[in-house]
Amino acid sequence: MALAPTVAPSRVSLSPAARHGRYRSQWNFLAISFNFSRAEKTLIVVFLLTLPFIQPRVRDDGIGYYAFARSLLIDHNLQFRGDWKDPRGMPTLIERDNRGRPAAFRSSTSTGHMPNFYPVGPAMLWSPFLVLTHGAVLAARRMGSSVAADGFSRPYLVAMALSTALYGFLGLWLSFQLARDYFEESWSLAATLGIWFASSLPVYIYVDPSWSHAHSVFSVSLFLWYWHRTREQRTLPQWITLGLIAGLMLDVYFANSVFLVVPLLESLPAYRRVFTAEAHPAGPVMIVLFRHLAFCFAVVAAFAPTMIVRQIIFGHPLAVGAYANSPWNWTHPALWSVLGASQHGLLLSTPILIPAIVGIFWLPRRVPVMGWALVIAASAFYLLIAVYPWWDGIESFGNRFFVSLTPIFISGLAAAFSEFARRWRDPQGATRRVAAVLALLILWNLGLVFQWGTGLMPSVGPVYWSEVLYNQFRVVPGEVLRALHSRFIG
Repeated sequence: MALAPTVAPSRVSLSPAARHGRYRSQWNFLAISFNFSRAEKTLIVVFLLTLPFIQPRVRDDGIGYYAFARSLLIDHNLQFRGDWKDPRGMPTLIERDNRGRPAAFRSSTSTGHMPNFYPVGPAMLWSPFLVLTHGAVLAARRMGSSVAADGFSRPYLVAMALSTALYGFLGLWLSFQLARDYFEESWSLAATLGIWFASSLPVYIYVDPSWSHAHSVFSVSLFLWYWHRTREQRTLPQWITLGLIAGLMLDVYFANSVFLVVPLLESLPAYRRVFTAEAHPAGPVMIVLFRHLAFCFAVVAAFAPTMIVRQIIFGHPLAVGAYANSPWNWTHPALWSVLGASQHGLLLSTPILIPAIVGIFWLPRRVPVMGWALVIAASAFYLLIAVYPWWDGIESFGNRFFVSLTPIFISGLAAAFSEFARRWRDPQGATRRVAAVLALLILWNLGLVFQWGTGLMPSVGPVYWSEVLYNQFRVVPGEVLRALHSRFIG
């Protein structure tokens, strides 16, 4: 991996529109160019090489996410009676007394549905792939195939898992594009590969693809990427497009609502400029207000699938289900535990995020507008998770909630690498050191992923790091070789 040893200040002096002349109009912003750079080709090759490691399966929280797609496609309803095979894992409604203590448990809602609390966004993104798969399975059955058309047979699970990997990769690709706007392409590539394989993300692309986190990376990255591409002169159609992307982002993961602070921060100076001008006729004010209202209506329109499903299942379009069943930590947020607790502490479990977070706070020095927006969004997300009742992610590799911050972590890590190279007297020496540290962090994390996936490291509760260290050096190497032999040789 070739890493650039020097800083290119000229990248910062140009506007996004000037740096990306290929986006010539508001209508071709998603135009695909196949004239890929070396870094882009590297990302594509790495993605293709890692596809054989995907485990097409549905389990735990993934059952709730996948149930929306399977139940509608196969059963043509939202009853979910065939989705939870183990009665012990079925979702329940908790009724609490006036002291907040559980008083009763119910297995159905007031509308007679199983209480599926999970967001519908992942099912929306899976649906095109699953519909095509279902059609192919039905056609194959007419020709004598015995593959079950039940949504659980291997073709459906493979389609689900591959589409999850594709969405995760697209999110990484957009995050790379965002970082490359302001930092050297090689540092942006290194940061993308680092977060890809040394954070919690690989678990939710390859090990548990039925969970929502890879889709969250895609939707948040698309939102930030498009916001950034259009922020200097955003037209009314572009505001509507941004609102539709934002609504999808909320459909995928409710905590992603934090990222709405980004266009909010952008909008405040617009009103200040209009109202502090020497003459501010009603026309410009109404134009700005109308565009922002159009954005809000687009958000609501794109969020409508969630509200419709909530109305059907719970009898109210804004029912929050499990999120209201437990007290939040408003008076005693888990500020330190989120970062350093033995059970899924962010920095302890995924140490690559230490330089990434440091780099996030360097961003405003290089790119003030975007930098401050990302700092505030990341800080708001951190505070939200700190007051969340299940801040540790319950069953989680690392703190899985922060996977949503992947595009911000990639920009922060690229900033940290770039700043390190600028301060180091020997550019080639800086490149070698970054490459070595990055490789060690990736190997370390992949070892932890293997431990987590095979049960050597607990997925729930405190992690005993002395055992983890022993396993990492004494157990994992041999077990990895045996697992690879079994998977690819037999």
